Amino acid sequence: MKPDNPETKEEPNFFKWAFKYAATAGIAGIICCVAPAVLFMFGLMGGIYAISFADFFYAEDGSIGTGSWILRGLAVIIGVYGIYLYRKKQNQCSMDPKRKKKNLILMIVITFILGLGIFLSLEKWSSWYFDEHIVPAQQEEYKQMELQE
Repeated sequence: MKPDNPETKEEPNFFKWAFKYAATAGIAGIICCVAPAVLFMFGLMGGIYAISFADFFYAEDGSIGTGSWILRGLAVIIGVYGIYLYRKKQNQCSMDPKRKKKNLILMIVITFILGLGIFLSLEKWSSWYFDEHIVPAQQEEYKQMELQE
């Protein structure tokens, strides 16, 4: 049984922390496009609704809208919060101050690179998925609606 003495607490694993918060931040930043793609993929949403859901986050001309900026801001907040929690946990154990600083810098760099990588990968994937599957389904749904009239 380990004693609860703060002097003997283990140092946090910066890579696990970085990956956990980078993945959360990356997904939060692009949830506007990933959520409708996944729901469409599982048959829970049609093409028309999937595109209208994603359009809520973008301007008329296709540029980034207010909703997208809010999600990206949320992603940054999640990343910063993860770094804050890591630093707080790191300060609970007795470590060499130079090592703490090095680990904190590594945590920040890994969180930023992984978060951005996950965000950009999901953005590219969702863009491809929309063009390949959702837009054709939307057009087919519109054709079916015209035939019913």
